[in-house]
Amino acid sequence: MTGRQRVALVVLLTASFTLAVDFSILNVALPTIGADVGFGIENLQWIATAFALCSAGFTLLMGRVADIAGRRRMFVIGMVLLGIGSIVGGLATTPAVLLVARVAQGLATAIVVPAALALLIGSFPEGPARDKALGLNGSLMAAGFTTGAILGGLLTDLLSWRWAFFINVPIAIAVLVVAPMVLKEGRAAQRTRLDVPGAALVTLGLLTLVYGLTNAAETSWTDPITLASFAAAVLLLTAFALVERRAEFPLVPLGVLARSNVAWGNIAGTLAFVTETSLVFLLTLYLQETLGYTPLGAGLSFAVLGLGTVLGGLLGPRVIGRFGSKAAIVGGFLVQAAATLSLVLISDAPGSIWLVLVATFVGGVANLVVIVGFMVTATSGIPDSEQGLATGLTTMSQQVGITMGTPIMSAVLTAVVLASAAPQGQAVLSGVTTAIWVNGGICIAAALAVAALLRVPRTTA
Repeated sequence: MTGRQRVALVVLLTASFTLAVDFSILNVALPTIGADVGFGIENLQWIATAFALCSAGFTLLMGRVADIAGRRRMFVIGMVLLGIGSIVGGLATTPAVLLVARVAQGLATAIVVPAALALLIGSFPEGPARDKALGLNGSLMAAGFTTGAILGGLLTDLLSWRWAFFINVPIAIAVLVVAPMVLKEGRAAQRTRLDVPGAALVTLGLLTLVYGLTNAAETSWTDPITLASFAAAVLLLTAFALVERRAEFPLVPLGVLARSNVAWGNIAGTLAFVTETSLVFLLTLYLQETLGYTPLGAGLSFAVLGLGTVLGGLLGPRVIGRFGSKAAIVGGFLVQAAATLSLVLISDAPGSIWLVLVATFVGGVANLVVIVGFMVTATSGIPDSEQGLATGLTTMSQQVGITMGTPIMSAVLTAVVLASAAPQGQAVLSGVTTAIWVNGGICIAAALAVAALLRVPRTTA
């Protein structure tokens, strides 16, 4: 890498990592925020939901807008929006203002992450340098989710939850100062028009899907609102597919989704984020409800997972270089499954923490090998004019995966806990281990599906 490439990489990774942290940084502080700002306990989830809805719902649209309007321009606009939203959130004294701030942060994520990934890919040709850059990006994106939980606990305990917002401001300013000097503008080679009907349908479809998943976690999978949301999502996304077939400048050319590496690469990425982020949720409950850890203590317990994800991001390109991206995804899922399933042996004994630390470290390494493999696979063989679209798809896979994981595992855990007559700690332990079986099973199923169905371009085989 040249010096300019290194600085550009630092700028892009800093922005992506910061937005990944924002996804989880407020989770530990939700009760405190509710008391300070005036949220009822039943409405606290909207602090997370408002962010998730916007980040997942608008990311594909914003990836395409970046192709047309310019990726550096959209990157800068997104960072400005992040800074403004963070200031508003840190100063919020009412629920409405705080939710507006979280919406702004979610929109900033939808704008910045696909633009940053497209700029990163455009800065490096296909090969080892790009794989290394994608590995670092993947490791920091995944580590950001874990770091958010730790950092949120520290800031809330030592300063105030408001610093979970304010910490973004100096980072945004630093990125905005350096970015114009080191990032080259990039956009589609041919001028096109935005597919407005397609954009509206896919955005509404993703919004209703994410809302349904979030509502399922709060109520149940059979709740009328959950079912109505899923039905609306199916109708909207089906209509989107029909519109795309006839659009002169489709938002998503269906030929792109017909490529095995794009389709199965993104499926693998979604499942990678579903399994690992939901495992953090399950183990957080286990550590607090069964072992009696404080929220901060539980968050700090995941520091070893963060180290594993960073190591996995560094090893991923090496594994891909030697064995190919398909083998990296399959092997990573199988190792992650083994590490995850070992956690069914946890108990209410304090010594179980050692099993948690070892298993999450190994699983974190393997999960990031999968994520790097997915990013390399899903963005390979794509013309420069469609890199914003390709990176928008990968970003959407990440955001939807993060959002889907918790409600899926929460539904499994809740069903077991409600059916149990055991004390709370034991009931939670039983629910957690049952959900861990499901989590590990998803990893195995994903490995088998990718092994059988994924076809990768020669450059990543």
